[in-house]
Amino acid sequence: MGPGTGKTVALFATCINDIMFPATPRAVVEVLERLGCRVVFPKRQGCCGQMLTNSGYAKQAVPMVRTYVEAFEGYDYVVGPSGSCVGAVRHQHAGLAEQAGDKGLKAAAEDAASRTYDFSEFLVDVLGVTDVGAYFPHVVTYHPTCHSARIAKVGDKPIRLLKAVKGLTLKELPDKEQCCGFGGTFSVKNPDVSVAMGNDKSRNVQSTGAEYLVTGDNACLMHIGGIMHRNNASVQPIHLAEILNHTEGAA
Repeated sequence: MGPGTGKTVALFATCINDIMFPATPRAVVEVLERLGCRVVFPKRQGCCGQMLTNSGYAKQAVPMVRTYVEAFEGYDYVVGPSGSCVGAVRHQHAGLAEQAGDKGLKAAAEDAASRTYDFSEFLVDVLGVTDVGAYFPHVVTYHPTCHSARIAKVGDKPIRLLKAVKGLTLKELPDKEQCCGFGGTFSVKNPDVSVAMGNDKSRNVQSTGAEYLVTGDNACLMHIGGIMHRNNASVQPIHLAEILNHTEGAA
C-alpha cells in the first residue's frame, strides 16, 4: 500500500498544460496513482483567472473564481503542476470575491484555496514522500520560478524530490533567484526586456553543463526553452512531474 492509499485527489490541470503540455498533467496522474492515490479530473474546471487579475480586470476574473470553487467543491485535495496557478488560487481568489462584495464566494474561495497544493508540496507535505521511485540518469539543473518560490512558497521541496531520483545528477543554477523574464503579460508588454532576462537565464543554464532544465511551471519553461532553442543550446526543458514519472526500465 502506498502513502496515498485512500486519498482522492482532484487534478487541477491548468490552461497551459491542458492545451500545450498535456504530458505534464498525465505525469502527475501517473505518479500519484503509483503512490496509491485515486485521481479524478473535474471537467468543470477552467482558467484560474490570473492573467485577468494581473492585468487589472478584477471584475472579469470573478466568474473564474466561482468556476474554480464549484469545480473542486467536496474534494479533500486539489493538486496542480504549476506554482503560478496554485499561487493565484491561494492568494488572489478570496480577495477578488471580497472586492466583488460576495461574502459567500469569499468563504468558498478560502476553503478551496486551503485544499489546493502545488504538486511538489502535495508529495512532500501531504503524502510525506521524497523518493517516488523515479529513475532519470541525466544531469539536470533546477530553476525556481518566481511564483512557485515567492507566491506558492514551495521552498526546497522540488530540490528534495530531485535529489531522491535514482541516477540523477543535480547542478546548482547560478543566480537561480533571478526571474526568467516571462511574467505572463510582462513578456507581451515588455518583449525586449523579457528576452534580455531570458538570455541571461539561458546562459546561466548552459553554464551548468546540464542536459535538462527542470521547473515546476511550464510557462516559464516554455519561455526559457524557446530562447535556448534559438540560441542552439543543447539543454532540453522538462517539467518536474515528468522527471518524477520516469522509472527504471521505462522508455
